[in-house]
Amino acid sequence: MTDATTRAAELLKSHRESIDRLDAILVFTLAQRFKHTQSVGRLKAEHALPPSDPVREEAQIARLTDLAKQADLDPDFAKKFLAFIIQEVIKHHEQHQS
Repeated sequence: MTDATTRAAELLKSHRESIDRLDAILVFTLAQRFKHTQSVGRLKAEHALPPSDPVREEAQIARLTDLAKQADLDPDFAKKFLAFIIQEVIKHHEQHQS
């Protein structure tokens, strides 16, 4: 194995370890987010509020798009990601109302 190959393997390992840590952060962050949205769902159900809030959703998408641009992340990806999360949240809210 050459020095360059060894160095590449070390860099690859380091990147993968960082990715693994970031994946864990994402999972735990999403879990915390869903705990809060579940509380929101219960509140909405208790007060007969609709499961979705299109005005808030639109504002959140705009906010996340701005954050994505600041972070040099593809804004379209960020919108799709948030749209997926919002759909999951609404699904949970609808379950509370049933």
